[in-house]
Amino acid sequence: MESLFGISTPVDIEVLFQDEEQRKHIDTRVEKDRRERYPIYLDGENVVGKIIVKLRGGKKIEHYGIRVEFIGSIDLFCEKSKSFQFLSLSQEVASPGELVQTTSFDFEFKNVEKQYECYNGINVRLRYFVCIRIARRIADIVRERDIWVNSYKMPIEVNNSIKMEVGIEDCLHIDFEYNKSKYHLKDVIVGKIYFLLVRIKIKTMELSIIRRETTGSLPNLYNESENITKFEIMDGAPVKGETIPIRLFLGGFELGPTFRDINKKFSIRYYLNLVLIDEENRRYFKQQEITMFRRKIDDGYPPDVSEE
Repeated sequence: MESLFGISTPVDIEVLFQDEEQRKHIDTRVEKDRRERYPIYLDGENVVGKIIVKLRGGKKIEHYGIRVEFIGSIDLFCEKSKSFQFLSLSQEVASPGELVQTTSFDFEFKNVEKQYECYNGINVRLRYFVCIRIARRIADIVRERDIWVNSYKMPIEVNNSIKMEVGIEDCLHIDFEYNKSKYHLKDVIVGKIYFLLVRIKIKTMELSIIRRETTGSLPNLYNESENITKFEIMDGAPVKGETIPIRLFLGGFELGPTFRDINKKFSIRYYLNLVLIDEENRRYFKQQEITMFRRKIDDGYPPDVSEE
């Protein structure tokens, strides 16, 4: 750990959470080639733990107070790394004085409202973390440690099937149907495709799941799309009257819930994208938004009454 001036600090700081080993964890991507493992917390849970400050080489340090903070923030990478705090709790654990030996400090943030789920994306990150801050004359010593928050907000009960058409006048007419419009993260997408008119030579058909991340606000609005998976559902030319079944298991993909206008900073939406490719490599597609949600039972928690 270094100060703002690149001078090595005389302490090591460790953040330990209560019952951390017994708590569920998530292994998630935080950068393109880096993953991290975080303990999982739920909305309303206490965040309790201990800070251990270890002095190096028998040195002592003077300070102007030690604080522990619990922070929820949204970082927008597309806006010069702007960070917006939507939650900030603070506790003073030591008055101004001097540290002369390894010392531990307990912290407890009770019944913390964690209204949003964590997310690491292309242009945005939503995180919760404990921050210890040792105030000093030249530069504060700061150490952070993240937790991961899962949200279990069930969608409304109405879950209609999806029925759509793809058509090119006098050349192609396809009806396709998905069994529902809202899916939990371990669900199965079931559907059918009906070929009512086929007068072009179709070579293949693909179904993909697309995650679309929208960040910022007008005029600085950014959209990024990520192809989660691509699933070939047909190889070869169909004929009039043919029906192609669809069955896609979601449990093997790294999905998350749909987020809509989180803290007026970003949204995450999912789409089913049906693509037909003809023998001249022309592409015909139809896209439909679906809603993704997380269930406690899928994460190993006892289900709520609404989930039974």
